Amino acid sequence: MKKLLQINSVVNSGSTGRIAEEIAHTAIASGWESYIAFGRNERYSESNLIRIGNDLGIKMHGLQTRLFDRHGLGSVKSTKLFIQQVDKIKPDIIHLHNIHGYYINIEILFNYLSKVDVPVVWTLHDCWSITGHCTHFSYVGCEKWRTKCYSCPQKNEYPASLFIDRSEKNYILKNELFNSLSNLTLVPVSQWLSDILKDSFLQKYPSSVINNGINTSVFKPTGNNEFRERYGLQNKFILLGVAGIWSQRKGLEDFIELSKTLGADYQIILVGLTRKQKDQLPVEILGIERTESVEELAELYASSDVYINTTYEDTFPTTNLESLACGTPVITYNTGGSPESIDESTGIVVEQGNISKLVEAIRVIKDNGKQYYSDACVNRVNRLYKKEDRYKEYIDLYESLIK
Repeated sequence: MKKLLQINSVVNSGSTGRIAEEIAHTAIASGWESYIAFGRNERYSESNLIRIGNDLGIKMHGLQTRLFDRHGLGSVKSTKLFIQQVDKIKPDIIHLHNIHGYYINIEILFNYLSKVDVPVVWTLHDCWSITGHCTHFSYVGCEKWRTKCYSCPQKNEYPASLFIDRSEKNYILKNELFNSLSNLTLVPVSQWLSDILKDSFLQKYPSSVINNGINTSVFKPTGNNEFRERYGLQNKFILLGVAGIWSQRKGLEDFIELSKTLGADYQIILVGLTRKQKDQLPVEILGIERTESVEELAELYASSDVYINTTYEDTFPTTNLESLACGTPVITYNTGGSPESIDESTGIVVEQGNISKLVEAIRVIKDNGKQYYSDACVNRVNRLYKKEDRYKEYIDLYESLIK
């Protein structure tokens, strides 16, 4: 039986964890034996799970990052132990996802990968692989990743360093390590990221876009009004925002500004807030803390009239797809790969930070009515983003690399 080993910071949690789990499900259904190695947030999985390190190791790796800007260079012992396990498994394909996240040593990992005769697939969910520090650079307009990082303008952003800027050394090391493989295939999740890679130090590798997929048996339209009734929102036009971490980069301040301009007929709901953020919201916004329940998320999407994505930097947000699958149109800022998931029949693209244009777009959706868009939203997801279709592309890729 062919063996697949995926490596990601989390398992069956958050967008990347669920993507890895869905790929594993597709692989198992195709006759593969599946393993997922992860750093934190263990949840149920169909795969054989391997935890790399422990909570203390993650804290020590995080401390090394904070003090010395050496993210990805901690977790030495746990990574060596993990490599021993990989040798015993003898996978036919090694599939990388997020290898940042304070849990694995990239130097040990790539030195190993460069020596074994195993095809490596790397799904790129962000830009960390091509920079000396950050996961995204568009918000600050930094172009140093094209030549060589130095004097990082985002030193204090994830993975934050409090004192030392090691971005130039990190960039040089990543360039050397990541270009040491002879059998690496890159999978950017959007055309936007694919175009970025062509100007990066990873440009020599073959790459193919595979968009994220959606579980349409969970994310689907429903006539259930329980959520609206629970909060007394039967007659409100609901505007939904969802984020794993809410910050200025995700447009939290824009939602607050938006709440000042809308009338009593509207209700903004934000999901994924911390308790502190929730307590600080204006009364016009209903805040909900983060949920790992995809069923609860699906109910929220289906109950809303429009999903609004005010992100200032993103690669290919699955939240857009989840909303569309539930029959709810999307308004998104023109950011990264976010506009790629919609067309004129399923939503509206708005200039970043333009609140007046955002209000105009909301009123267009309201005037047309949700039902004007719903069928097109669902049809677009069924045609382009069903998990069965998108993740079968990975299995086809694995098979071609083995041959």
